[in-house]
Amino acid sequence: MDSRPLGKTGIKVSAICLGTMTWGEQNSEADAHRQLDLAADSGVTFIDAAEMYPIPVKAGTQGFTESIIGSWLKRAQNRGRVAIATKVSGRSREFTWLRGGGTRLDRANITAAVEASLRRLGIDVIDLYQLHWPDRRTNFFGALGYVHRAPDDSVPLEETLSVLGDLVTAGKIRHAGVSNETPWGLTRYLNLADTRALPRVASIQNPYSLLNRTFEIGLAEIAIRESCGLLAYSPLGFGVLSGKYLNGANPKNARLTLFPEYKRYQSGRARHATAAYVGIARRHGLKPAQLAIAYALSRPFVTSVIIGATTLEQLKENIGAASLRLSDEVLAEIEAVHNADPNPSP
Repeated sequence: MDSRPLGKTGIKVSAICLGTMTWGEQNSEADAHRQLDLAADSGVTFIDAAEMYPIPVKAGTQGFTESIIGSWLKRAQNRGRVAIATKVSGRSREFTWLRGGGTRLDRANITAAVEASLRRLGIDVIDLYQLHWPDRRTNFFGALGYVHRAPDDSVPLEETLSVLGDLVTAGKIRHAGVSNETPWGLTRYLNLADTRALPRVASIQNPYSLLNRTFEIGLAEIAIRESCGLLAYSPLGFGVLSGKYLNGANPKNARLTLFPEYKRYQSGRARHATAAYVGIARRHGLKPAQLAIAYALSRPFVTSVIIGATTLEQLKENIGAASLRLSDEVLAEIEAVHNADPNPSP
């Protein structure tokens, strides 16, 4: 398993990061422990979570995922061999039960959130603490067409970054990251670090897949020039790029079978493009899921690709993509499909 630098932190993380958002909902604690054991044995040293997991978010299960990771760390006794990343929730009107509905990226909320995550994880310090989505009203989770709303009542980015700096000083977190961020937001965070002696953002966790390459438009150059690499989430588009939902299939216990409300990767354009990418894989004797993950891994702005699975068989296949190198012919065919119908699932 390749290791790659996490920004300018001096830490190296595995090219594959184990995603965890099904643990506590689709997967039991025992399932998750087996996944963690397999991943660790395969060279995965990077685990990503969030205070709001598992998904779908519910008051009764919120935080279960971090607790499951904590119980595994206690059993495995290998804290020093894995980097733990988790996230604090941004502004939301939905989570009225989380901190009294005040999920803002301000001092009170971030401080409370990090202390709760540390307790659930059973650790003294979080390696990478990420802002799950912006506090301000902007485009993320597939929104397009920015519309500015004034007055702007969002928590100033400097305040948010200052809180993270205090947490670094206190030894609660080692490094800060952002997620679902825009080019403007990432640039501002980096500028504040340079000019105000605040923590430098080490990474950006945004969606990236064959169905959604919008990261390339404005963020890829920043990621490379500023050594602030992408932690690519949803590289399979909620499993769509494995091909298992083609032709109207609804596999038993699959995520989109259980939770059909997740429509981001199910448009007509997405199905058409998925069929084309699956066709490329099959013509070249490749597994569709491995093709999609290997493509993301091959991009120069990517630090790590976050994979999730509900079965050990899926996890083994997904981890196996780390050793796959796509030929020039395969890459050319992928670009042809993308150019004909780019980003059907932004």
